[in-house]
Amino acid sequence: MSRRPRVLALSSTGGHWVQLLRLAPAFDGCELHYATTVAESRDQALAAARARNQPAPGFHLFTDANRWQKLRLLRQALELAAILLRVRPHVLVTTGAAPGYVAIRLGRLLGARTVWIDSVANVEELSLTGQLAGPHAHLWLTQWPELARPGGPQFLGSVLGGPAA
Repeated sequence: MSRRPRVLALSSTGGHWVQLLRLAPAFDGCELHYATTVAESRDQALAAARARNQPAPGFHLFTDANRWQKLRLLRQALELAAILLRVRPHVLVTTGAAPGYVAIRLGRLLGARTVWIDSVANVEELSLTGQLAGPHAHLWLTQWPELARPGGPQFLGSVLGGPAA
């Protein structure tokens, strides 16, 4: 039985996925699983693990959806619940968007520690999803020091620029 922390790193595609992959070194030594909406992302996750001499991560797909696609959101939520039940992560890390919110809420119900990292693209204000998900996360982060507030989100650095000084 593995004593390594089991991490589920989850995001929608595009910039959210790119930022999630930039966090890969933080998961070294963990049993890592990724979940996203595009099957081709598996190759990127494998390449990131190989580049650091890490074991191949688990990889899971779920339906892409947004707040205007109610039936797809329901399907996405059911698929995310199934992934969470299969993986049983100790820690869930997400860079958003809609699936991150759902995963934070479901992950907490299953006892996972949860981390929400708002996208670096949100320079002037937090994303709507981040505003909704952040208060439910165990750790709520922004990548811009100007957006940090008492009670959250906190600024500890950026996936593009490194840790805070």
